[in-house]
Amino acid sequence: MAKILAAAGLTLASIAASAVLMSPTAVAAETCKASYYTGGGTTASGERFDPNKLTAAHKTLPFGTKVKVKNRSNGKTVTVRINDRGPFITGRCIDLTPKAFKTIAPLSQGVVGVTVTRI
Repeated sequence: MAKILAAAGLTLASIAASAVLMSPTAVAAETCKASYYTGGGTTASGERFDPNKLTAAHKTLPFGTKVKVKNRSNGKTVTVRINDRGPFITGRCIDLTPKAFKTIAPLSQGVVGVTVTRI
């Protein structure tokens, strides 16, 4: 096996490192803009939208994933659970419920620069 890997220019260490980097549990931070949404009805996960819960919409993270959202301008953070899809506006990577957004910024701000980290 080692000879085959060596012939392909690979080592067990490089394969293990790649597995960690591609692991769904690996922590990777995403820097982008966050907004809030008022939704209504049912989320993409099938849950009823509740503006008073700490949940969020993300384009690709699996439903149920918890992430920490940090406002880059004031350092405030909130932990939310992904239960919906979106946002669908260029430059934004996460839509928060009003309750979650108010934890990191006033609603009047509308959009804030954040770092999103999977936990």
